Amino acid sequence: MATPVRKTGDMPDLVYRLEDKPPFVNALLSAVTHLLAIFVPMITPALIVGGALKLPAEMTAYLVSMAMVASGIGTYLQVNRFGPVGSGMLSIQSVNFSFVGVMIALGAGMKEQGMDEHAMLSALMGIGFVGAFLVAGSAWLLPYLKKVITPTVSGVVVMMIGLSLIGVAITEFGGGFAALGNGSFGSWQNIGLAAFVLAVVLFFNTLKNPLLRMSGIAVGMVSGYVVALFLGMVDFSVLENLPVMTMPVPFKYGFDFQFVPFLVAGLVYLLSIFEAVGDLTATAMVSGEPYEGDEFQKRLRGGVFADGLVSVIATALGSLPLTTFAQNNGVIQMTGVASRHVGKYIAVILVLLGLFPVVGRAFTTIPSPVLGGAMVLMFGMITVAGVRIMMTNGINRRETIIAATAIGLGLGVSFKPEVFALLPLKELFQNPICMGGVAALVMNLIMPADHSEKVYLSDDLDI
Repeated sequence: MATPVRKTGDMPDLVYRLEDKPPFVNALLSAVTHLLAIFVPMITPALIVGGALKLPAEMTAYLVSMAMVASGIGTYLQVNRFGPVGSGMLSIQSVNFSFVGVMIALGAGMKEQGMDEHAMLSALMGIGFVGAFLVAGSAWLLPYLKKVITPTVSGVVVMMIGLSLIGVAITEFGGGFAALGNGSFGSWQNIGLAAFVLAVVLFFNTLKNPLLRMSGIAVGMVSGYVVALFLGMVDFSVLENLPVMTMPVPFKYGFDFQFVPFLVAGLVYLLSIFEAVGDLTATAMVSGEPYEGDEFQKRLRGGVFADGLVSVIATALGSLPLTTFAQNNGVIQMTGVASRHVGKYIAVILVLLGLFPVVGRAFTTIPSPVLGGAMVLMFGMITVAGVRIMMTNGINRRETIIAATAIGLGLGVSFKPEVFALLPLKELFQNPICMGGVAALVMNLIMPADHSEKVYLSDDLDI
């Protein structure tokens, strides 16, 4: 009997393969390169959620610190592969942007009901904690989930995540939620600073050097921060009287669970499973490892299981949920270093940074326009990523109708959420991500497929 061929990533330029152990200096330099690619996206979600929900500086700083600690723990689990936990590849864990819009919407609704910040965070982290078990359990159900959540469904949800976050981005662009209250929103100073950051990011993204392109957002934000210093827009008072270390406290704000908001977050958790699958597959390919076959399926199952377990740990500590990060696959290609042992260095550095409160609190001093200038591009790219996911296997008339209807309903409730106020479980239908995702999921299940339809692989759709 012929031996089945395993598809393996063709990466002849790898300097260090998966099981190689680079010398200390080389491993440390590779670890720092990976950190440059993920550091800004890692801390930005906590800053966005903290700003949008008007959390005190110490709470936002704690979210940032715990994001780093949890990312370090998660990365260590992923690269070491303890039994069924972890992919055993250079898979870096970081905060999942998909949850930003959902957490802001759910948190805002809780505040409208009269919850204070502690009670709100208790409920949000409780929802995230329980939802993470969905991901862990789904690791053994991946073949079945793929039949339900198709590229069209996933693409619609990713698009709605990006579109719903653009509202937050443009608010930060104009000066942030605080500026809306003090009358400085949209001032020349705020708009000019945000535009400067965006211009720097765009310039670096036009360069041919891959490292410079990947560092574009970080360089843009650092440049904007320096300009803000000269303009007197940075408030350092939050850095006064800080303790030397921040010790993680499980369920620091208590534990609360609310079923209806959990249903909203649950859909995003299901989406994160397929995000992890895509990222882990790409990691195997760029690492020169098999990306099909039994061994790869074990890696995939372990990686998704670790995603869920790490989000359990993260939300218990007070961080937003985590997932594997796609940016690091670009770093592997660029440096030729696929060694999973580099991940151990990354993990230690992240935990150490998270334990010092001055690091997390320093990020809360970044002015809103600096964040907004980078966010406009980042969230626009998430939207475009949704389009690319939908086009993965081409698109026909059926898929076009599903996507168009789901996006129309999802985007519609972002403008007029009260339209479904009379429905039971109205919170589900008033969230644009959930509305778009549920609509796409239901239509995908009930609309008959016509295999004779032409599949389009370009944007020239005959509808």
